[in-house]
Amino acid sequence: MIYLLTVNYYSSHLIERLINSITTHPATPHQIVIVNNSPNDHELPKLHAQSLQILEAKTNLGFSKACNLGLNWIYNQDSKAIVWIVNPDTYLPENTLTKITTLFETYPELSILGTCIYTPTGDIWFAGGGFIPERGAILCNKSLPSTTENIYATCDWVSGCSLLLNLQQFRSCPQFDPAYFLYYEDFDFCQRYAKQGHKIAITSKIALVHQPSAITNRNIAKKIAHSTYSYLLTLERYTNKAIFLLRFFRLTIHALILLLPKPQTALGKLVGISSYLRRVNPNCRIRY
Repeated sequence: MIYLLTVNYYSSHLIERLINSITTHPATPHQIVIVNNSPNDHELPKLHAQSLQILEAKTNLGFSKACNLGLNWIYNQDSKAIVWIVNPDTYLPENTLTKITTLFETYPELSILGTCIYTPTGDIWFAGGGFIPERGAILCNKSLPSTTENIYATCDWVSGCSLLLNLQQFRSCPQFDPAYFLYYEDFDFCQRYAKQGHKIAITSKIALVHQPSAITNRNIAKKIAHSTYSYLLTLERYTNKAIFLLRFFRLTIHALILLLPKPQTALGKLVGISSYLRRVNPNCRIRY
């Protein structure tokens, strides 16, 4: 059974397109699981599919906690299932689900598998992630792995926009860190499970079409605030202190420079920095 897990935040119209692309794969056993982070989205109950489960979060939990809610529910149904976490602003090309079943039957050693992600215009949006801890560099590849003749290539992290989990490889239900509200939770997830010996890879044999930032761009300042906070939290965890401080001060100076030409962007960065500092020191405040 393949469980497709997505998180709704006022994106019912996008999820309807996603569901329509999934239901063109009737030959592959699957269930669609939606975690509803927006209880006032009255359009969501109107969506219909043969195998659809809506889990009510009752508030906006953020991406990590919402995914955990869905993963726990799925794990209780079937602890050996394949879970495909997908963004609501995505849709599947034809004959996608059958490829997933065959791939995991052939390569059961895979724990976390990312797929190539394309934009609606056919450009590659994501093809695997790298990480250079000595520089604090989190890399996002925009070209296919050089070993395209192989089914998959190992990598440091894969995007939560399209992330496959082979639950058979986990002793307990895998979880995202709830400290991340939005952004970089996928990187942290992959880093933690890689340290436990799980194999993480990207495949070019399965693809997804993604409309980048169709949801988060509704509020640029809030998007940048979440991204900045999560970025600093990630650097704190996975780089040394010198690299962290260098990037922290560079980020702060850049935010101040942007105050006049791009006030929304600057405000988002400063709010994110302030949130991070309050996490480290609850009494810390940045005055604007």
